[in-house]
Amino acid sequence: MVGLYASPERIVQIRQNRLLGLKAHHDDDQYIDRKAVAEEVAFSRKLCARHNWPSIDVTRRSIEETARGGL
Repeated sequence: MVGLYASPERIVQIRQNRLLGLKAHHDDDQYIDRKAVAEEVAFSRKLCARHNWPSIDVTRRSIEETARGGL
């Protein structure tokens, strides 16, 4: 198990773009709420730490770079 995480700002940006691409309207949604996303990231990082799973910051990596192991 390896945890991948990104900054909350980056995740919100990706999610906003995803919603635009889907032409979905999510007003007042925790899916793109920065505080809610920050809590998600913190929870996942604590989970990795609790189980001694390595975790990697992929904030500045593309999906393609991450998938091919260019870390």
